[in-house]
Amino acid sequence: MRADTRGTGDDPGRDSFDEARDASGEPRPGYGATLAALAQTDLGALCDGLAERFERRGVSFGADPFVVDPVPRLIAGSEWDALADGLAQRARALNCFLRDAYGERRIVAAGVVDADGIERAEGYEPDLLGRLPARGAPAAIIGFDVVRDTDGEFLVLEDNLRTPSGFTYALAAREALTEVLPAGLPRPRPLEDDTVRLLRAAICAAAPEGRAEPCVVVLGEGPGSSAHYEHARAAELLGGALVTLADLERDGDRLVARGTGGSSRAVDVVYRRTDDDRVRGDDGELTEVAALLLEPWLAGTIGLVNAFGNGLGDDKLAHGRVEDFVRFYLGEEPKVRSVPTLPLSTPEQVEEAVGRLRELVVKPRYGQGGAGVVIGAHAARAELERLAGELREHPEDFIAQPIVALSRHPTVIDGELAPRHVDLRPFAFCGSDDAVALIPGGLTRVALEAGTLVVNSSQDGGGKDTWVFDP
Repeated sequence: MRADTRGTGDDPGRDSFDEARDASGEPRPGYGATLAALAQTDLGALCDGLAERFERRGVSFGADPFVVDPVPRLIAGSEWDALADGLAQRARALNCFLRDAYGERRIVAAGVVDADGIERAEGYEPDLLGRLPARGAPAAIIGFDVVRDTDGEFLVLEDNLRTPSGFTYALAAREALTEVLPAGLPRPRPLEDDTVRLLRAAICAAAPEGRAEPCVVVLGEGPGSSAHYEHARAAELLGGALVTLADLERDGDRLVARGTGGSSRAVDVVYRRTDDDRVRGDDGELTEVAALLLEPWLAGTIGLVNAFGNGLGDDKLAHGRVEDFVRFYLGEEPKVRSVPTLPLSTPEQVEEAVGRLRELVVKPRYGQGGAGVVIGAHAARAELERLAGELREHPEDFIAQPIVALSRHPTVIDGELAPRHVDLRPFAFCGSDDAVALIPGGLTRVALEAGTLVVNSSQDGGGKDTWVFDP
């Protein structure tokens, strides 16, 4: 079977960037050997082998197995190094913004960002104003949503600073693919050792002073959580316990984890992976997780990864200003551009967006996982009419971006290779505001239905291993 990744006439992504072949149809670096090897392979059996390994190892997303396509995405080392350098720069600027927004607000005094824009953000936490702990980066782990435009340029679509998920799925994909793929493919840069080293460095940087070997717990929501597999694997990598709120209690300003047989141990760092990341709920009262963690964290007796208050940087209007953050805080030009965010701050701007809804993607400012996203080109007329009404009534709740024709990649569909849209979720680990590094590649996410642009696992997407290789 020949591995044909070029779009057909009815492929809605036919004008998007082809990850595997250039404009003349020739394989890009690394893909010649990869596609040739796959052409001699039973792709259905390959998928079955992957699925069997994932089931045996309990790799799941909620109640369903996590779906990984066996065709790896290849990124040349020089191209990856440039992207990683730009994303590390972006991570540093975002952490500077969080510290400044809850501190001196130099960026407000300089007129780059207005105070009202900070305080109206749904993720802003007034309780933290002037109180953000100095130890560790507020956003110790950042997941970026990166796409390619039609020219092949990498652009950042979203910044995820609250509880970004996916790096353990990247590890699981690498482990399983190593066992099932045929010989003769490019050799990717190793993944697990870097992931463990960088994860532990971020955790240790958040620990209170003098805790050379901190007691770490991963705080999840139990087996019912859709990301329970990731929480358990993260705890394993850290050599810590996976706990829920019921396993923790306060002892003055200290946090204690209850063990078996009535034993307990003081906790130094909480890697927080709860869905609830707010300090206060809609009723104005402390959330359950904040009632337990906030005071020990502010008192400096525990470190928190990631911090409360990061939703301010997750706000999609903040995303539109990250390039300004880079210039203001770092005195540098941005090395990776953002997908533009269209302003909706005046009635004229709203009407312009309403008139162009077919060309836009409209997102809730504080959403995640693809929830509430409307891709104008794919939406029914009634949905666009409803959206136009919401934009006119509450424009401050949304952002709009031009549709980016996500690049496409050969993917196994019903035993054959077919093009499907992909994005990339790389992960930055911040040992401090300045010490930032990325694991090589991260997780490529793939939309398994033809023409679909939403790649999230919660929206029936899947994953791909991402190979950074040195030709």
